[in-house]
Amino acid sequence: MIDKNIARLRRSRRTRAKIAELKVVRLTVHRTNCHIYAQVIDASGAKVLASASTAESEVRSTLKNGGNIAAAAEIGKRIAEKAKKLGIEAVAFDRGGCRFHGRIKALAEAAREHGLKF
Repeated sequence: MIDKNIARLRRSRRTRAKIAELKVVRLTVHRTNCHIYAQVIDASGAKVLASASTAESEVRSTLKNGGNIAAAAEIGKRIAEKAKKLGIEAVAFDRGGCRFHGRIKALAEAAREHGLKF
């Protein structure tokens, strides 16, 4: 019997292997109960180019709760703006093995609305 965490890790390993094969910039998402974090990582996987999270002081002052869909949408908007400033138009979306719904989906849709392609 496979538990939820092992299944999530298997999905994330499969996704990261495919993205590494494509050699493209990736947008990674990490989710906890209280916060959501997003990073744009270069094609080699060695360097973080941009990051945004609900743990940042500017974001915390504007949001009441960092663990909801509205917060995830705000982080999606911020990461897209930071990536655009660096000249990054297209990324591969690495959801870290999480299912594409709820906060992960809200972050992805907000990033797409603000000009990031994946």
